[in-house]
Amino acid sequence: MSHPTPYTVRLADEITRQLGQLADHLAQLPPQEAPQALARILDPDNGVFGGVTHLVITGSVFAKAEAERGALPAEVWLALGRASNELNDIALGLDEHRETLQHASAHPATRAAPPVPAPLVVRRRR
Repeated sequence: MSHPTPYTVRLADEITRQLGQLADHLAQLPPQEAPQALARILDPDNGVFGGVTHLVITGSVFAKAEAERGALPAEVWLALGRASNELNDIALGLDEHRETLQHASAHPATRAAPPVPAPLVVRRRR
């Protein structure tokens, strides 16, 4: 008798498929719609990136408990902990640009004044 695929595994597979669809749609969005979609995706509280960050944090908590009882090597927990910290730092860095993305989608550029290209090399503030 075959073992049915657990619901959580099927859910993870479906979310992965939908993330691929989202990326495909994002790549095809017109310039006036893409910033709004990006702002929602990057929202640290309700967006995809925030959801993925929360998922990795939850995985880290699980891995810690399993490492404490000896079921997982401590390295697994440490790696997930580092990943969740990094993702959280990235989310905070991206969040400061969310308002700019929302503003860009709410106020599309007019034909009278084309946007001025910006240099793509910028020093990051630390």
